[in-house]
Amino acid sequence: EPVPLSTSNGGSSLKKRKFRPAGSAENLADMPMPFEKYRSFQSWYKIPFDSKWAKRTWPEKTLTEAPRWCSVDLRDGNQALINPMNHEKKLRLFCHLVSLGYKEIEVGFPAASQTDFDFIRYIIDNGLIPDDVWIQVLTQAREPLIRRTIEGVRGAKNVVLHIYNSTSELQRRVVFKAERDVIKKMAVDGTKLLKELASSELKDHNVRLEYSPESFTGTELDFALDVCEAVCDAWGATPANQVILNLPSTVEMATPNVYADQIEWMCAHLSRRDCVCISLHPHNDRGTGIAAAELALMAGADRVEGCLFGNGERTGNVCLVTLAMNLFTQGIDPQVRYHNLEETIKVAEWCTELKVPERYPWAGSLVYTAFSGSHQDAIKKGLAALGDNVWEVPYLPIDPSDIGRAYEAIIRVNSQSGKGGVAYLLESEYGIELPKEAQAEFAQVIQKLTDKSGKEISAKAIFESFTETFLDPKEPLTLLDYTLTKAASTDDVEVKASLKVCGSTVEVVGKGNGPVSAFVGALNCTLFSKHGMHVVLSDYHSEARGHCKQAHNSEAVATVRCQAMFKGAKHGSSKFGIGLHPNTTTAVMHAVLSALNRISAAGDNKLFAHLPTK
Repeated sequence: EPVPLSTSNGGSSLKKRKFRPAGSAENLADMPMPFEKYRSFQSWYKIPFDSKWAKRTWPEKTLTEAPRWCSVDLRDGNQALINPMNHEKKLRLFCHLVSLGYKEIEVGFPAASQTDFDFIRYIIDNGLIPDDVWIQVLTQAREPLIRRTIEGVRGAKNVVLHIYNSTSELQRRVVFKAERDVIKKMAVDGTKLLKELASSELKDHNVRLEYSPESFTGTELDFALDVCEAVCDAWGATPANQVILNLPSTVEMATPNVYADQIEWMCAHLSRRDCVCISLHPHNDRGTGIAAAELALMAGADRVEGCLFGNGERTGNVCLVTLAMNLFTQGIDPQVRYHNLEETIKVAEWCTELKVPERYPWAGSLVYTAFSGSHQDAIKKGLAALGDNVWEVPYLPIDPSDIGRAYEAIIRVNSQSGKGGVAYLLESEYGIELPKEAQAEFAQVIQKLTDKSGKEISAKAIFESFTETFLDPKEPLTLLDYTLTKAASTDDVEVKASLKVCGSTVEVVGKGNGPVSAFVGALNCTLFSKHGMHVVLSDYHSEARGHCKQAHNSEAVATVRCQAMFKGAKHGSSKFGIGLHPNTTTAVMHAVLSALNRISAAGDNKLFAHLPTK
């Protein structure tokens, strides 16, 4: 297909456009994108400073409290679904929104959909709307539709009647081909009709008006103000009977600061600011819906409409979950409850048939997961240093348990991870805490596995590799039994141990100032010294195995590092060995033999060259 070039008239038809010639994919690859088709929003849209708005003040503000929330999942969100929700799904989502604490919920467009009408009647007739919850319904400003809407909400205690018409320069010019006064009259006439019918048909109801100048962000501010003032006059807005002026970013057209300027300008110029509630309805076309909403709240808005996880037309509405969690993590009560965010995800996914992406803010399955080695190390240290009051952990801006997430998935290991992540999983899942240098040595083992597979490795697989590396090897040395006796004339300890050495049973005897030194002395005396070799032990650590779901009994975790020596000089590389046993002394002996068996497996020294064979 030919690619259209820019035109001087944004409203000209395609027939009047110039086109680039069609070309091969190779030719297009060498061409710049047709950026000249588009114009900067701020090249034609002006936000003038004047005596009422002499400077922007919102950059100096901070958010200190939650806005009024309105969920539009059941109407705006529903209309954007491939498969719109049926009654069962609508009911499930409505009940969940109520349980989360939302007090204003747009439940449908009763005059446009029999499904919506029947659902609204069901929740009213069955008493499913709490007394402190306002249901909101959308209608166009036409008498038959308004009458049908009122029929749909009759009997509800609290009702927001939401009318709208598009006011933007583009839609006036292209869609309606109408001047400003015609568009304004549509809004005013609709408001008057709605007021008249609501006054007669909904006398015993609490009724609020919401008006949306749709495509507000593409509407000249002086005209948006004129229409909104006229609607407030027609309804008779007062501080006790505020009109909700919903100023939607129906299509996100500029950077978030521009939306904030538009909102602050409107707040500054409304003649009766105390008679209106300024509501936001940001969309996410440019990917900055959250930022736009937050800056607009700083600019003076009172209320936000949005959907769970940003569902909605095109790239979606602003996400209510993200906005609430952003406030929560700044120490502000969001006035909604996401203690069990997993349940909200399940409900939303079932009702909308849309998945929450793995990297979705606050909610994605991977957002509290670290694969990077340096990140894992920092998280591990941060969790260990955590105090009782303020949450401060590197790379974790929130305590996952606050939203019902478990700690197990915080650190996961792949080829990009380091010793910190491996060590954390061993400690948190299996209660095994390794010294730092032993962590580094074992991490090399895991690195080889993940490099080979190219995939994540589970905590279970890490422990299996740990067992294969340190606990399972029994060749050439295996401890069969041992006894300890105290020397009569000194404080020395004597050890007599029975070993299996390359398949043959060998007795070793040694003395030392403790069981470990005595055991190493016995090995040197019996097996190594007569061949000019001996073993030096260093980095001895012994810790109780931590409490965790994978460790059922109390065990000692002993870690030692052994270095082979030949004629007084180091020979080959040192290796760590690890032993697990309820008895600390036995655990250390197993650790020594573990290190020696690993030295043997490395095959880079003469330590075992003279050992007996079967």
